[in-house]
Amino acid sequence: MLTRIAQFSTRYPRAVLLTALALAVFCGLFGASVAAHLEAGGFTSDDAESSRAAQLLARDFNGAQPNFVLLVDADQGVDTPAARQAGTRIVDTLQARDDTVGVRSYWTSPGPVASALRGTDGHGALVLAYLKGGDDLAQKTAGHIAAQFADTSPGITVRAGGETAVYHDVNNQITKDLTLAEGVAVPLTAIVLTLVFGSVIAAALPLAVGLFAIASALAILRGFTLFTDVSIYALNMTTALGLALAIDYSLFIVSRFREELRGGRTHRDAAIRAVQTAGRTVLFSALTVALAMAVLSVFNLYFLKSFAYAGVAVVVAAAAASIVLLPAALVLLGDRVNALDARAGVRRLLRRGAPVPVAPERSRWYRTVDWVMRHAIPVALVIVVVLLALGSPFLGVKFGYPDDRVMPKGTTSRTVGDALRSDFPSVNAGNGTTVVLHGYSGNASSYATALSKVNGVSAVLSDAGVYISGGRMASAPPGMANPSGQYLTVASTIDPYSAAGQQQLRDLRAVPPPAPALFGGMAEIDADGLHSLAARLPLAIALIALSTFVVLFLFTGSVVIPLKAVLINTLSLTAMFGMMVWIFQDGNLSNLLGFTTTGYLVPTMPLLMFCLAFGMSMDYEVFLLSRIREAWLASDRTPADNTRSVALGVAHTGRIVTAAALLMAIVLGAMVSAKVSFMQMFGLGLTLTVLADATVIRGLLVPALMRLLGTANWWAPAPLRRLHERFGFHEESAPPAHDPELVMHT
Repeated sequence: MLTRIAQFSTRYPRAVLLTALALAVFCGLFGASVAAHLEAGGFTSDDAESSRAAQLLARDFNGAQPNFVLLVDADQGVDTPAARQAGTRIVDTLQARDDTVGVRSYWTSPGPVASALRGTDGHGALVLAYLKGGDDLAQKTAGHIAAQFADTSPGITVRAGGETAVYHDVNNQITKDLTLAEGVAVPLTAIVLTLVFGSVIAAALPLAVGLFAIASALAILRGFTLFTDVSIYALNMTTALGLALAIDYSLFIVSRFREELRGGRTHRDAAIRAVQTAGRTVLFSALTVALAMAVLSVFNLYFLKSFAYAGVAVVVAAAAASIVLLPAALVLLGDRVNALDARAGVRRLLRRGAPVPVAPERSRWYRTVDWVMRHAIPVALVIVVVLLALGSPFLGVKFGYPDDRVMPKGTTSRTVGDALRSDFPSVNAGNGTTVVLHGYSGNASSYATALSKVNGVSAVLSDAGVYISGGRMASAPPGMANPSGQYLTVASTIDPYSAAGQQQLRDLRAVPPPAPALFGGMAEIDADGLHSLAARLPLAIALIALSTFVVLFLFTGSVVIPLKAVLINTLSLTAMFGMMVWIFQDGNLSNLLGFTTTGYLVPTMPLLMFCLAFGMSMDYEVFLLSRIREAWLASDRTPADNTRSVALGVAHTGRIVTAAALLMAIVLGAMVSAKVSFMQMFGLGLTLTVLADATVIRGLLVPALMRLLGTANWWAPAPLRRLHERFGFHEESAPPAHDPELVMHT
């Protein structure tokens, strides 16, 4: 298959490249507006209890669980005529909108509720509302309303907060972060590629394929938005992954093409051979990454499904571009691929001659790996102990739903969130729990009294009245009754994501309700999300381990190498997760990176990082194993040959894998500049994993373990050996020097 693709691409190179150019222009135009069609939610499933409670409140109770907050700050106090006039004007404006329901405020609500909407300092008061339209339309509405009230009377400031405003700010911030990250990553990548290849022309090829992959990624995301919800967070990952993998794959193929040219092959022969060898590695690498990303689709959250759909598509685009477009460009360039040697000037300045190629056995990589394998036991033990030590903080990991604190201080929605936590203890929308008694028309006063006695509950309230902590009634019995039933809002002083917050939720659930009750609010959302993820996690882990094992078995014919790869990758990722807990959960380096510590991690991010990092780790595993296996098959297959094959494999791939890892680290590391904290964690975690994987893991641990296993590395039971001989993937033999097909079209 690869040979046929390469022959077609090199036979009609101009037609292939012109088609690619037209496709890139179309993708660029179609995908340019993708950010406006992405959504910032997707952390809970529609069938979760908290989601069903929110839907009932929006449909039957006039949006009783507000998702939009306007904080009105008045220099002279919220009881002045100017503040009252501004507050009532905001209420009237919101009530006139068809997409806004459940409007209430300090100035227009009954006494007990009004007191909860007044800040403790007397200078701030709230207007609450529910914006209809789901994650997409509601956050856009929040942005329009916030802009409408940006200019108010002198001495009065209006700021927008709440879930929808946070989503709006996150959307805007991620779009800005993406522009900045690409602005940093692309020039740095161009510089590093030039240093790696020496030739400006050779360096431009992977970059061109990477830019093609970015355009494809944006168009792919835009296409998905036409028929399903797609998370805004997938935008950064998709473009970064598309650029990184396209450069990675192109680097392998261009390097092999130049190697074949130095070996005396013709231009077309070298391009075809590069696809047969490095292209085969690219195909397997893309397959492992795509399968790892596809596993995310088992989770019932569109946040993770978005990464599955877009991740698989962009991996396919990057691999296809590398396998199809590069041979066409290479056969047209020929020897000019080495033109414009950017390192020549540096060598002249340093009065050094051109580098002289050395045999693999004399290279620094070979000597290093040879030393490692002669000290295999201590090297393996030290690395394993260090990785386990780095991963130990993950034993204390805590998870929680993202709120406004994922944004930097100074962001409008973050400022409102901070004010809610500090100045509005009875209403803090982020801490409250809503109990829906759907279809119940009886008296819920005794139930409300019992709820108010639960530890950490500051009040149980609704439009009808308030019970405060300990069961003391501050006004008429709470509960909002209508033909659909009634609801109660339980205000809390406890962080809903903490262990105490989850215990409070369990205590609230333990209070016998007068009718079947649905619980909503952030504590319930957090519990629902964790339950949903935990229920599908064993299946996801089994699928990713099984798919990796099958692909590597088909690649190598061994059952030992796939098992070793799964275990090593798991160990490496454990170390990465431990560092993320130490940095982002425990708050170390928070001042340096500029994020706010909440004491927990967003639970979807480790899953996403695990699947993506697992797939990318296999990228280098496959590339290294391809050269090791090539040397092993050409040997007599003795224990000494196994050791030599490993050293040769690392010698052939060490420089290129290190360069590929550095380039991928630049692309992923640019995301550390993001202002959304868990996107920072995403970028930093993957950057550290890629760098460690290409150096410590592939350069030290893998050779040490393969030396200890000896010829057992290549073992498989007889039935599986026969299965591999029939269905496995085998190295395509090099075409003869005077293949008529090649002579005719060279």
